[in-house]
Order: sequence, then C-alpha cells, then structure tokens
Amino acid sequence: MEFLYQVFTIVIIDLVLSGDNAVVIGMAAHRLDPVQRKKAILIGGGAAIVLRVLLTAVASFLLTLKGIQLGGGLLLLWIGFKLLKQEEESQEGFKVAANMGEAIATILIADFVMSMDNVLGVAGASHGSVELLIFGLILSMGILMFMGNIVANLVNKLWWLSYIGSGVIAWTGGLMIFDDKLIQNRVGWMEGVGAYISAAAITLLTLGLAHWYHRVRAAQN
Repeated sequence: MEFLYQVFTIVIIDLVLSGDNAVVIGMAAHRLDPVQRKKAILIGGGAAIVLRVLLTAVASFLLTLKGIQLGGGLLLLWIGFKLLKQEEESQEGFKVAANMGEAIATILIADFVMSMDNVLGVAGASHGSVELLIFGLILSMGILMFMGNIVANLVNKLWWLSYIGSGVIAWTGGLMIFDDKLIQNRVGWMEGVGAYISAAAITLLTLGLAHWYHRVRAAQN
C-alpha cells in the first residue's frame, strides 16, 4: 500500500507540475510540419530525461545558491519574448521558417530551467527508491510529450493561444525571479501577493514589449 501511495503521489506531482513545461514544448514545436514536430518533441523530450536525471543529483544544492533562480527566470522571460516573434511575423503576413534544431534547443533550455520543482517533488516522493525516481522522471517526460503535442495542435488552430502560452512562460519566469534569495534579501515585500502582482506586471510588460518589438517596430522599419 505504501508503494502504491508513493506511485500515486508521483503521478499527481508530475501532472500538476508538468503543465508549464508542456506549454514551452508546444510553443517551440507548433510551427514545424507534423513529422518534424513529432521528431522535435521526441528528441527534445528524450534528451530532457537525461538532463533531469543529472539535475536530480544537484537540484537541492542549486536551489540554495543565490542568483540561480534569478538567472533562470530571466532566461524564461527571454524565451517567452522570443517565441512570440514567429506569431507576430505571421500576423503581418511574413512566411515564418520553422527550424527543428532551434525548437529542440528551446525545449531543452526551458525544460532544464523549469524542471527543478518537478525533480525535487518526484525525488521527495520516491523516498530514496531509485526505481520510483526513474519511474517519476520517465512518466513526467511522457506527460510532457503528450501534452506538448496537444498544445502545439491547439496553437496551430487558435493563433491567439500563442500569447497565452508566452504569458505562462513569462509568468513562470517572473515567479522564479522573486523566489530567488538574492531578490528576497534585498526586497522583502516581494513575497506572497507582492510577488504575484510583480510577476503579473512583468508578464504584461514582456508581452507588450514583444508585440512592439516584433511587429510595430518591424513595420516602422
């Protein structure tokens, strides 16, 4: 019964914490043709399993270092900003070239940055069991590949979902920034409601700046 409870806990953790990662995968791969999209998700997801295994060994230590989450959050803001480039250009009528290598790189970078909570949750629920830990990591990537493909198909059909997707990525990055000890030690009020309000402001600023830079500025030039 205890083993089944641990398995159930790992499944719930993976389902709850894999949503934002799936958004990144879907956003990065949705403009590829169906064959390349499946390859990008499969290759990116498989490589991410290896990264997660390595990350498991150092995640607890990394989260104690000041500046790690700050750097990761800023990187996610850049990814959210960058992923809107294709959407803004396509709305202007430009033909956007999809690149599988770039999509895989985006998936790997974002998944590495966003996976610490998932890895730590699974590691804690496994209670030292290597079998459960491996099960949790493989399950999380299976969920990501399945959900990522769904997100990619939805964004292709409903273009405005790309803005929500980029918003989710920017929101996650904003929260990571304010979770960093380096920021909390200097700005004490950036906790609780203050952190959520600030992350929302950063999300709106990122989307607005992306819209201006990729479409308005481009049209003016």
